[in-house]
Amino acid sequence: MNCILASTSTVYGEQYLAYIVDELAVLFTGVETILFIPYARPSGISYEAYTAIARKAFEAIDKKIVGIHEFETIEAAFSNTQGIFTGGGNTFVLVDALYRKEVLMPLKKVIQSGVPYLGTSAGSNICGLTMKTTNDMPIVYPPSFTTLGIVPFTINAHYVDPDPSPTHNGETRATRIQEYHVFNTPPVVGLREGSWLRVKDTTITLQGSLTARIFEQSKAPYEIASGSLLSTLY
Repeated sequence: MNCILASTSTVYGEQYLAYIVDELAVLFTGVETILFIPYARPSGISYEAYTAIARKAFEAIDKKIVGIHEFETIEAAFSNTQGIFTGGGNTFVLVDALYRKEVLMPLKKVIQSGVPYLGTSAGSNICGLTMKTTNDMPIVYPPSFTTLGIVPFTINAHYVDPDPSPTHNGETRATRIQEYHVFNTPPVVGLREGSWLRVKDTTITLQGSLTARIFEQSKAPYEIASGSLLSTLY
């Protein structure tokens, strides 16, 4: 496999994908056309509008973007796939569409074959074992919470630390993940903004300038540094 699974598409104050553009140039070396999956629909935008955003961003590295919805069939979309990008948005909406349009298994097959893959936010969440640790509202009901299983854990994209002086007494991300581990055993990787996982064959490495928060059932959460291998999680 050859993947970048990023916590976000846009770091605060920067343009779409700007913080990771150099890494994308390497990931998609030799690729002319990238298949874009816009199903997550951030802010409810249309597939066409979302594809236009991705298309403009990839002009910076001279890559062509084609939306999966522009093909007559899913088979045609994946017939000569050179690279794939699944954008962020609502993970429930994304997973629902992947199941109902019968994209999940073809997508997994091409990623496992070595086709370069970029996921951001929801597009990264789907690479875990399930989507159960997403932050998104369940505005639709997908047929299953089981996702691609490209990595042997679940991902919490946009992970934020608890505020040390809160004015709101509601649950934190860490609390929600603790609740998840009452009923589920797979580890959770909390990816902070500007961080990503680099998946190369069977090696998974944390990259970016920040640490990641690791949650394992019946263990205290802990931090791993950028450059760390995640081999202890599988």
